Amino acid sequence: MNLAIIGATGNVGRKIIEVLEKSSIKVKDLFLVASAKSAGKKLSFKKKEILVEQLENYDFSKAKITIFAAGSEIAKEWVPKASKKSIIIDNSKYFRMEKDVPLVVAEVNPYELKKHKNIIANPNCSTIQLVLTLKPLHEEYKIKRVVVSTYQAVSGAGKAQTDELFSQTESYLKGETVKSKNFTKQIAFNLIPHIDTFVDNGYTKEEWKMENETKKILDKKIELTATCVRVPVKTSHSESVNIEFENEYDLEKVKKILSKAPGCKVVDERKDGGYITPAEAEGDNLTFVSRIRKDNSNKKALNMWIVSDNLLKGAALNSVQIAEILIKKLNEK
Repeated sequence: MNLAIIGATGNVGRKIIEVLEKSSIKVKDLFLVASAKSAGKKLSFKKKEILVEQLENYDFSKAKITIFAAGSEIAKEWVPKASKKSIIIDNSKYFRMEKDVPLVVAEVNPYELKKHKNIIANPNCSTIQLVLTLKPLHEEYKIKRVVVSTYQAVSGAGKAQTDELFSQTESYLKGETVKSKNFTKQIAFNLIPHIDTFVDNGYTKEEWKMENETKKILDKKIELTATCVRVPVKTSHSESVNIEFENEYDLEKVKKILSKAPGCKVVDERKDGGYITPAEAEGDNLTFVSRIRKDNSNKKALNMWIVSDNLLKGAALNSVQIAEILIKKLNEK
């Protein structure tokens, strides 16, 4: 089957190419598409060099499935046109809350793909790793409320922001003045409690996305509140999560449920280093769960720590997994 990647030269686009290399998908032709600035470059796939095409000149009918990894403005303009000729998996935030667009995490709600009208949305990276762990717990105990604080890597913001972390770190260590270009404050040796734009009630759009995407994917009755923080980490988002269930729960059973959850791995030893950090999660397809413990202030609540590579499961891997499910269904027809 022919596939295409829009935004192929960006962080997520390149990661999608890497994931496709290892996937079960038998790609006949892979079309790589980007802006005029990147058109003409060559990228490697399956030991072949592929010329990057310019978006404005690309014919979307060439690929059965097209993965967009190019941001909301590009998605807004091009996805509606592209969806008339190809099935679209979009990584931007633009279509996620559209009523007729399935918002899908491969291990959580693949059944929603039946409803697609040639546009499928990939959820926010911080939402994906959260719902992977919430889904099996919600099925067993019914989740009432979730309080989540995120520690999000700079790669989630883009290549320019990632480069700025390095350049700021270098300036700081040299004793030079640190200048912020792509962040609202200094990011090197600092934390910024602000991701995306502010909405009317004082929350940011990133926090709004986590709340509303979780409701759309899992259950609109789940109450969720989030604080999203950008941290000076290159790759992998971390989350401190407090979950309140409808009733009391068994801690050991919770651990067993999570250890069997698709796409998850429990690393929870109560000793020095008995947990996963962002550096260890980078490059791994799994979402790791650590620090699982009872909330001493609420016998119906639980605390845990979740870490996942935001460029992999948070974007590229989930997109390719969705494509794998679609291709299997197409082949069955």
